[in-house]
Amino acid sequence: MTLRASVATADRAWFDRSALELAPALLGMLLSHDAPDGRVAGEIVEVEAYLGPEDLAAHSARGRTARNAVMFGPPGHLYVYLVYGIHHCINVVCGPGSKPEAVLIRGAALLEGLDAARARRGPMPDERLAAGPGNLALAFGIGRSLDGADLVSGPVRIGPRVAEPPIAARPRIGVGYAGEWAERPLRFVVPGDPHLSRP
Repeated sequence: MTLRASVATADRAWFDRSALELAPALLGMLLSHDAPDGRVAGEIVEVEAYLGPEDLAAHSARGRTARNAVMFGPPGHLYVYLVYGIHHCINVVCGPGSKPEAVLIRGAALLEGLDAARARRGPMPDERLAAGPGNLALAFGIGRSLDGADLVSGPVRIGPRVAEPPIAARPRIGVGYAGEWAERPLRFVVPGDPHLSRP
């Protein structure tokens, strides 16, 4: 499937709000990457909000470092980090203002570039190509070289909106170390979607 080009991508102001507000707004938006080895685009179906220094699961809770410096910059940029020395995770830096909040993109339903995604990920069912944050980054061809990429003018874009899905809020995954923050319902999903990392 080839999507018709649209200018309705998110602008800087659209990102300048709390992760708690931005995260559910990202569901149903198109994520795309125009990479040299092939364009991939898909509908975002799963995200997690990280609410700044007070959120013990957020990288910004540890203060500014070389690794997370993008979080402390302007909204509308990509924060990419490596976990377990293997998987990249991609995050949308938001606000409000200079507050270092971000939204982790955990799952997408691919609509364009399935062959390119499969070349990066290997043979598997379509619905698993971008299910889970590490799988998603690999399917989209996004790594540390895109840390800090501008989501308004760079090769990775958010938008246009391709769906108005139902939304459910659940606890985030893998943040048991974050005390009282671990059980807060800051993971937003399209319930029942087969492209989720888990139900």
